[in-house]
Amino acid sequence: MERRLKQASARLRQLREELNVIDEQLAHLSDEADDMGIRSLVSETPGASHDYHHAQAHADAMSKHRLHVVESIAELERRQDLLLDRMLG
Repeated sequence: MERRLKQASARLRQLREELNVIDEQLAHLSDEADDMGIRSLVSETPGASHDYHHAQAHADAMSKHRLHVVESIAELERRQDLLLDRMLG
């Protein structure tokens, strides 16, 4: 059980580090998509619209990945709590 706790702790650390990177990337991608959205409105060209949709798709994909990592962290924390309860109880 102790080994499983150590593994869960290490994996949680990795996921939290990954979440920090994702948050930075998501902020950048969202800003880029916002900028391209404004450019698309101002220029009203098909190319600008395509660039905006492409940038927004990247931001949306990163947002979904972030959600997956957050859910993984929550599940791993739940399992870790169960293991701790078993060890103490």
